[in-house]
Amino acid sequence: MGTWDSGPFDNDTAADWCGDLDDADVAKRPVLVREALSRSAGEDGYLDADVACEAIAAAAIVAAQQPGGQPITSPYAPDFLLDGGRLDLPDAMVVLAVRALDRLMAADPEWRDRWQDAAAGDVNRAFDAVCGLRRVVTA
Repeated sequence: MGTWDSGPFDNDTAADWCGDLDDADVAKRPVLVREALSRSAGEDGYLDADVACEAIAAAAIVAAQQPGGQPITSPYAPDFLLDGGRLDLPDAMVVLAVRALDRLMAADPEWRDRWQDAAAGDVNRAFDAVCGLRRVVTA
């Protein structure tokens, strides 16, 4: 995973997933968000870092659409969101986002292991970013 910062879109996997989301038909976009969250939330075994990165990006999109959510400004996010677009997401997507974030913060995911190998400040910023997303979607 090529990572350049701790934000939800600041890695190769998330940026690629966002490109796919941007290119997808408008009606298919909520499905792609749900699938990314479901892969993380539904994983019982070792959670692959790429699955976690996609789930974090998807959760950031869900969080941005909640009251109190921060607008998405990352240049690596889907262009349609940077242009003020929104997704029609069902309320159940919030619950799924929480489950996905909780799963990737568990003790064994590869995403967490990779950040623990980083400098202390980097790992704290990455964990804080995920916790911040969770706070917004549960508010």
